[in-house]
Amino acid sequence: MNRTPHPSANRSSPLRQTLTTTLLYFFILGDILGAGVYVLVGQVAAESGPAVWLPLAAALCLALLTAASYAELATRYPRAGGASHYATLAYGPFVGFLAGFCMLAAGVVSVAALARGFAGDYLAEFVSLPVALVALVFLAALALLNLRGISESTRANAVATVIEVGGLVLVIGLGGWVLARGDGDLGRLVDVGTPGTGSAAAVLSGAVLAYYSFVGFETSVNVAEETRNPRRSYPRALFGALLTAGLVYVLVGCVAAAAVPTHQLVNSSGPLLEVVREAGGVPPRVFSAVALVAVANGALLTGIMSSRLTFGMARDGLLPGVLTRVLPVRRTPWAAIAATTVLSLLLALTGSVASLASTLVLLLLVVFFLVNTAALVLRRTPAERDHFRSPALVPALGAVSCVVLATQVEGEVWLRGLVVLAVGIVLGAVAALRRPGGHAQPVRDASDEAR
Repeated sequence: MNRTPHPSANRSSPLRQTLTTTLLYFFILGDILGAGVYVLVGQVAAESGPAVWLPLAAALCLALLTAASYAELATRYPRAGGASHYATLAYGPFVGFLAGFCMLAAGVVSVAALARGFAGDYLAEFVSLPVALVALVFLAALALLNLRGISESTRANAVATVIEVGGLVLVIGLGGWVLARGDGDLGRLVDVGTPGTGSAAAVLSGAVLAYYSFVGFETSVNVAEETRNPRRSYPRALFGALLTAGLVYVLVGCVAAAAVPTHQLVNSSGPLLEVVREAGGVPPRVFSAVALVAVANGALLTGIMSSRLTFGMARDGLLPGVLTRVLPVRRTPWAAIAATTVLSLLLALTGSVASLASTLVLLLLVVFFLVNTAALVLRRTPAERDHFRSPALVPALGAVSCVVLATQVEGEVWLRGLVVLAVGIVLGAVAALRRPGGHAQPVRDASDEAR
């Protein structure tokens, strides 16, 4: 490790450093505990069999490998831009743009999908409104909260995260009550595999879907520049949030599998609601309200990530410089927020989200592979600051895990993903030609940039 900078070394950043360890922990936890867990359990059961908790635990272990690489890079280079910035430093602007493009595509599509999801069946429990109107108002409200500031956004996230966790704890408690009164079947917890599929293959197949429930931690690197002490705060918040989410997911998987017959979980679009119904005593509207909070929170945090990533890529010269503009008082990247919100709104209104939604995991696996290998490449250069560092085997295993999971992705998803990657490759080549020498610019401290 090299020298430790003065705490204020990054104070000349155009973004305001207001995030504490606690706020960052809730930011990451809220992004992981998004809407996916409320609909994913049944799909995982269809792939892995009744023992849903096992692929969830396997996905947690795989996510921790890549998270270690993010912790190393975020504490070494605490700048907005995240994966794009790391890949640019390691491989040059072409690969950097490709990494950022994949993250950006995944983020924008995710926000659009969540906007449409917010306007769906859960909201219909309370009021019936046109999807277009709901999406417009929903995205506009998120953009305004994002514009107000990272501190306000993350405080709203902290409240929403408590509600999300409360909903999942409610499911765990109700599932436990079903088992305590003698219903359910604990034997399903050790029943692994499906007809015609071996145990190992079933767990791996289920882990691909379960892996999606853990993504979200990668968005937090884009707010490392707005964290007061990223060297200390980021690893604690990241690993703490992942382990918390993993524990909750495993418990949810256990009670859902034991309390509700597997075929009932598989055939339900709201598998956790099946647990609530099995237990009785809780109105469906209550759980629908929790689900709406989860959807809104996930969209808010992904929107924050997308705007900060756009800001960071523009500052690295990979996107138009106009996207680096910030509000003079609030110091939030208004141009990047506006651009990503408009793109998400267009996708939400056109309804093309469904054709791209299933490519999110594949796009993120490409990003994660680049981040893990970048962590190894950048170790060859001296560090300018003290930072988190894991054994070299960890990022290597993280890269291998991405390849293994990618082999489990269906062919149709690969076709859609390759189209998105092809667009990114073309745009990345153009971005590389615009940068002199085609390589990443030397890393400079924020104080150097200010001069």
